[in-house]
Amino acid sequence: MRSVTVVGAGSWGTALAVHLARVGHRVQLWARDQALVAEMAERRANAVYLPEVAFPETLTATADLPAALADAQFVVVAVPSHGLRAVLRAGAAHVDPSAVVLSATKGIEDGSLVRMSEVIAAEWPDVAEVAVLSGPSFARELAASLPTVVVVASATPAAAQHVQEEFRSGALRLYASSDVVGVELGGALKNVIAIAAGVVEGLGLGHNALAAIITRGLAEIGRVAVAAGGQRETLSGLAGMGDLVLTCTGQLSRNRHVGLELARGRRLSEVVSSMKMVAEGVRTTHAALALGARLGVELPIAAQVDALLSGRSTPAAAVAELMGRRQRAEAD
Repeated sequence: MRSVTVVGAGSWGTALAVHLARVGHRVQLWARDQALVAEMAERRANAVYLPEVAFPETLTATADLPAALADAQFVVVAVPSHGLRAVLRAGAAHVDPSAVVLSATKGIEDGSLVRMSEVIAAEWPDVAEVAVLSGPSFARELAASLPTVVVVASATPAAAQHVQEEFRSGALRLYASSDVVGVELGGALKNVIAIAAGVVEGLGLGHNALAAIITRGLAEIGRVAVAAGGQRETLSGLAGMGDLVLTCTGQLSRNRHVGLELARGRRLSEVVSSMKMVAEGVRTTHAALALGARLGVELPIAAQVDALLSGRSTPAAAVAELMGRRQRAEAD
């Protein structure tokens, strides 16, 4: 039995905490909201994000971050990307440098344009083993013990191996990778493409268009990842194509939902305010464009998503703009 702390009690953090408790670990699930913590302690479930999933006996909820981090051998970080740095800074004096830290957050930090593992390295520089988790994985399905296959990446092979050993179950299989850049950027940028896929579906443009947006979206993600130092083959795997297909087509996808609602004529502010969970693609789109500009990579789909999110374009106009682009060789 390992001591594990999951930082962030959204749907993904809660699902990971439940999973880790089921496989035999002693788990603390941290949330900033003390009212939510009290309710989870009473109900033995997270009524806000995963109400149908009962907590195992070895899972406890807490709002005390220093205490939760102090004894943790594994720390799983699952807070929204825009809040990650502040949470890490608050816990910096309390995390054990010998702990394995796993980032389950997908995004690019606005402004700095760094990946989540880079934020962890900056705020917790003494931690030796840092890994990232990505791949096609809806929280509700993992919490229901449905088969889920993901990838864990680390520059330290031992960290990836430790996560594989301690997180695996009959419901979760993990492949290892050393390509942290490719895995993280695949997980972050697929959310942008999923918004575009939701628009395509919401406009009723058909399966041809949906297949095209997924395929050309993967090309955009691959260009950015390779320019940033990632490996192209990573994007054909779980953290690239696998996660992209799931997020663009799955009914549980938050980013796809945003695109669907925009195509139906709703304003972005209305869509976002009506959602309990964060759609990371809304924030990541602007950062992705800035990163593409820094790397000299053109991102036509992301550019149209950004124009749509900012109100500078309409769904129909965005599609027309993409379809009217100059034709070129596919490999360009």
